[in-house]
Amino acid sequence: MFPIRDHNPSERFPIVTLGLIAINVVVFLYSYPLSGDMRALSAFYYDWATVPALISDGQQMHTIFTSMFLHGGVLHLAGNMLFLWIFGDNLEDQFGPVRFLLFYLACGVAADFAHILADPSSRIPTVGASGAIAGVMGGYLLLFPKAKIDMIFFIFVFFKRFTLPAWTMLAVWFGLQLFGGFGVDTSQGGVAYWAHAGGFVAGFLLTLPVFLARHGTEYWRKTDGHPPHPPTFETRETPIPSVRRRR
Repeated sequence: MFPIRDHNPSERFPIVTLGLIAINVVVFLYSYPLSGDMRALSAFYYDWATVPALISDGQQMHTIFTSMFLHGGVLHLAGNMLFLWIFGDNLEDQFGPVRFLLFYLACGVAADFAHILADPSSRIPTVGASGAIAGVMGGYLLLFPKAKIDMIFFIFVFFKRFTLPAWTMLAVWFGLQLFGGFGVDTSQGGVAYWAHAGGFVAGFLLTLPVFLARHGTEYWRKTDGHPPHPPTFETRETPIPSVRRRR
């Protein structure tokens, strides 16, 4: 189950959101040829990915920023960029381009530190924009809790498209990150659940000044929890095909 779009694309051209997507894609294309050479890839990650043990020793501090532009594979990149595109443009509308860029980077740094605090001695390189994007999702939850999000649900070869309010989708997603952080052993690598959770909380908190500047809950009453412009898409559900048993 994953989101494919929201119903309120941004009013203004989302230059920072698109710019971040472009940078992530370009960096991935640059590093992709290294995937066939483990020695070269390990050296690349040592220079640019976050290794908690090194950060704990005060080394490679620049990787707190650079790691959020690296990805471990095509699906990793595509999933992150899809989430950034869905949730980033509306938040950029509210923050403005410069503040949104600073917000995004701050969420990425907060996510990295949450991951490091969870296992400061880990020597496993950490890459990905998902911590920063989790911050964008946290901010989206605060400003647009009732925004409509189209989801795709797959069961083998069958699928169904349906619409959920943003708060439902984002609350479930955040709950899964907490469950993963407490319940899954990531000492051998895998999903950086605490980075996701830390970025999400950071994004929620960093969006509070914007929310309060719009008079808090009065903003929700004015917009009904949606982005403050008309929706572009209508909700159309695609039913799961029925399969009849042959006799």
